[in-house]
Amino acid sequence: MLDTLLTALGNLFAAQHLMFLAVGVVIGMAIGILPGLGGIAGLSLLLPFLYGMNEVSALAMLVGLIAVINTSDTFTSVLMGIPGSSASQATVVDGFPLAQQGHAARALGAAFSASLLGGVFGALLLSVAVLVARPVILAFSSAEMFMLAVFGMSMVGVLAGASLAKGLAACGIGLVLGTIGPAPATGVERMHLGIDYLRDGLPLVVVALGLFAFPEIVDLLRLNRPIAKASKLGAGWMQGFCDTVRHWFIVLRCSGLGALVGAIPGLGGSVVDWIAYGHVVQTSRDKSKFGSGDIRGVVAPESANNACQGGALMPTLLFGVPGSGSMAIFLAGLVLLGIEPGPSMVGENLSLSYTVVWSLALANVIGAGLCLLLAGPIARLTLIPFTLIAPFMMVVITFAAFQARRDLSDLVLLLGVGLVGILLRRFGWPRPAVLIGFVLAPQAETYLYQAVQFYSWGFLARPGVLIILAITAVSVFLGSRSRVGEEGVVRGGAEAASAPHPGARRRGPQILFAAGAATLFAFAIVDGLRHSFLAAVFPVAVGAASLAAGGYVLWAVTGRRVDHPANQDQEVTGAHVGDPTVADPWTSVAWFAALFALAALLGYLLAVALFFLVFVRKRAGRSWPVTVAYTVAMLACVLLLGHALSLDFPRGLLQAYVDLPWPFN
Repeated sequence: MLDTLLTALGNLFAAQHLMFLAVGVVIGMAIGILPGLGGIAGLSLLLPFLYGMNEVSALAMLVGLIAVINTSDTFTSVLMGIPGSSASQATVVDGFPLAQQGHAARALGAAFSASLLGGVFGALLLSVAVLVARPVILAFSSAEMFMLAVFGMSMVGVLAGASLAKGLAACGIGLVLGTIGPAPATGVERMHLGIDYLRDGLPLVVVALGLFAFPEIVDLLRLNRPIAKASKLGAGWMQGFCDTVRHWFIVLRCSGLGALVGAIPGLGGSVVDWIAYGHVVQTSRDKSKFGSGDIRGVVAPESANNACQGGALMPTLLFGVPGSGSMAIFLAGLVLLGIEPGPSMVGENLSLSYTVVWSLALANVIGAGLCLLLAGPIARLTLIPFTLIAPFMMVVITFAAFQARRDLSDLVLLLGVGLVGILLRRFGWPRPAVLIGFVLAPQAETYLYQAVQFYSWGFLARPGVLIILAITAVSVFLGSRSRVGEEGVVRGGAEAASAPHPGARRRGPQILFAAGAATLFAFAIVDGLRHSFLAAVFPVAVGAASLAAGGYVLWAVTGRRVDHPANQDQEVTGAHVGDPTVADPWTSVAWFAALFALAALLGYLLAVALFFLVFVRKRAGRSWPVTVAYTVAMLACVLLLGHALSLDFPRGLLQAYVDLPWPFN
């Protein structure tokens, strides 16, 4: 055993290994900063370069990238309110308000130091798990996996805001959208409306960008001011580091939670940050600042999502079951290198396993250190007028969304989901609940039909299921006592009953939106009844439960109880109402729509060039020399990004009829 550990240490500190580890960290930082790309795109980029490489060096590059993406994706989450990846969505809830208050550096400092500690904790846990975790993980059957998915959805109770029914209905929207496409049990295509694009389901990247990035860009663009309201950046990252040290017990608890969830195949980083966020809200006495700039809301998810990587490596290395989407690409890398995951990783390849584990810890240290050094300069982006940042972010998320299927329908879906995201935010429907439902729908349905097939409905009496069910019940109870909405208002009991009625003066739009949600649930039921039992049981059950919640919301917004907490409309009583400097949201949406239409007609690069020229000149009000220079720089960035990632640009009608020169062809 000692020889094995010494061999692993020698591999870890070899010059070539450290060099490739640093390369992976730098690439991971760049990928993490760009919204919507994330670990799957970054690892896919590296796969072609693995051929012929030494296995230890190749793994160093892959591990370096994996370790730092969940750290660097915090930049856009905090500075712009746009999740850098699916694992940084909960960070937006409190990190972005801190940036708006001028405390961007503090939020980043806390996030990076918490990520460092969480990542190191995950790696240390993996060191032990390499020897002892295999029998524990193998003990989980499909029945327990289904209940774990239900437990993840129980966080809706924390995220539901003033109206629990509205939170449940929002989760139902996500679950229904997640069932579009082939049924896991039979492969039958559901709810596609005859549209070929929908036959394979909705891409997670597009849905996440539409729910979070699109509404935030629209909202900031209409305000026409810098992201940060203050002229100073605040106390800086050292104060954030002190915040992390002060809340060390939160870091420890959420790191353990992140590692545990990461070890469960299929859950991963898409929900672990919300679970950690819900946990810290549930266990905190003072909940008044959550959602409006509580540093604990940054520390908890960031420590959890980095520890999640160590947890996700457990099933990937030990028995070849990827713990997340990025781990699936990592598994492909192992295969390319001729490494067989499984018992051999705790046998003849044990030294390689420890090299991977310790590389993960070292990469977290390097990545967090680099991010801390860059936090100050990058945080100053919050002082730039958003009209200069907005076109860049619009182009980036459009580019990222197109890579989901490399189809112009990706952009149409982004626009559609973006509009839904705007309305969800306007009427107080919690967007995190929608995303949680969407992420968990496929695996929840898969585990449900497997459990029913293997154990019939008797699976509900299994000891593991009963334990998880009890934990879920406690979570729902605590969540119903104190719920935090997207705007950070804590509601519960008598306070909820006496809540103001923002939508009392104009409820027509709310009624139409609630009616649309109810129609979606009814459609899921009707469509599900057309199929066999295994293909119908999940969408019909979800549709029925969601219809009950959605029907209650519809009753609340149409009934006489105008003071009901379900009545919310930010366009009636929001902070911006009556401010003549705030533009109409649909004007900002029109800029997005114009970019999508130009891409369909002219092709992506020509559309970007024309869009930048018009936007920077007319909307940002810059001179022609500045406008042209900005446009040329943006085109160069897009070309460089596309070349580096070997990604395609959308082609328009023009390319079908005219032979254009490079790069517009």
